Amino acid sequence: MTVTALRSRLAISLGLSLALGAFAPAAFAQPHQQVLADAEQYKGEALKLLERLVNIDSGSGYVPGLTQVGDIAIDELQKLGATIEKVPNSDGTQHVLATFKGTGKARILLMAHMDTVFKEGSAAERPFHIKDGRAYGPGVMDDKGGIVAGIYALKVLKNLDFKNYAQITFLLDASEETGSDVATDLIKKTAKAHDVTLNLEPGRPADGLVVWRKGSATALVEVKGKAAHAGVAPELGRNAAMEAAHQILQLGKLGDAEKKTTINFTVLKAGDRTNVIPDQATAKADVRAAVPEEFDRIEKDLARVSKDKLIADTEVTTSLQRGLPPMPQTAESDRLMAMAQGIYGELGRKLTEEGSGGAADASLSAGVGTPTLDGFGIVGGNIHTPEEYAEVESVVPRIYLLSRMIMELAGR
Repeated sequence: MTVTALRSRLAISLGLSLALGAFAPAAFAQPHQQVLADAEQYKGEALKLLERLVNIDSGSGYVPGLTQVGDIAIDELQKLGATIEKVPNSDGTQHVLATFKGTGKARILLMAHMDTVFKEGSAAERPFHIKDGRAYGPGVMDDKGGIVAGIYALKVLKNLDFKNYAQITFLLDASEETGSDVATDLIKKTAKAHDVTLNLEPGRPADGLVVWRKGSATALVEVKGKAAHAGVAPELGRNAAMEAAHQILQLGKLGDAEKKTTINFTVLKAGDRTNVIPDQATAKADVRAAVPEEFDRIEKDLARVSKDKLIADTEVTTSLQRGLPPMPQTAESDRLMAMAQGIYGELGRKLTEEGSGGAADASLSAGVGTPTLDGFGIVGGNIHTPEEYAEVESVVPRIYLLSRMIMELAGR
């Protein structure tokens, strides 16, 4: 199936959804009974797999844990008939490509990531547990819940002997939280070879899918000063730490709320002895923007505003390292969203349309022109915090949603 053909079919889907009463649940078709039954049957198994994955430390760059998570996923996917390719990453970890061949025409890409933001030892400190309907543990919803949703949706399709697709590829990124040239190139190349991408980042707290995302960048401020004894002759020094603090306060105002642009300084380093005026300081800021032009503007403003110095004779330089690009909302993502809303309506559920300030691999897929929709993982909240959770009751509807989405995209 060509991209043009897929877009045409998505357009038809949107028109049908609109004709059925603006997504009113009562107007949708009845659930696919076998898919729903299988999703319900697999709930317990899915939670057990989630527990196994969560109880493994797999922070970005942690080779032992990421290898273990990858091996578990590979084992599950091979049982379903996948052909596996391991792609070495620059930090010693490996990305995973699992490929399923069918008899149809559509080429569908699923993506999830194995790495988390949590350091080694977090799993032992906060192991997987369920309380009041919520599952807790490091990476439980970002993105180990996405891995589980993908594996069990593929199990549902295998039970149905559903092969009405040319190819399904499940890409497991080992470095999404930090990014790598290897992952970036792999995702772009793989997405170009597919007609559509479904990214399995966490489902949003309001039970929605993500139709747009901000891009990410890191602002770096470097200050050179002059060392001196902090008690005997501080006036002979030029305090790089004080100048960096001044720069943080003024450069931190460069965001633009109306354009959804944010700049937040998060890392500051200066000096190593309390009795010495520091001659070096660095500060890093997390920068997010909904449109690429804002990164250009921020880069220029960093250089311009930083010329206003607090301490004479210090040297201040700035730079902006771009990360993942923004994922804009498009006609294609709207059509995919309409299809997903129709499927969720089969369960009598409403699927919300949302955007996110978090960058994700979906931006790379969308950036090469492949229609992309994000947020197909298990629903959860408190992302990137010790209180991160996944809603246990979202497991069944999310497996159903992803299974049926693949079926609809394949043309059944």
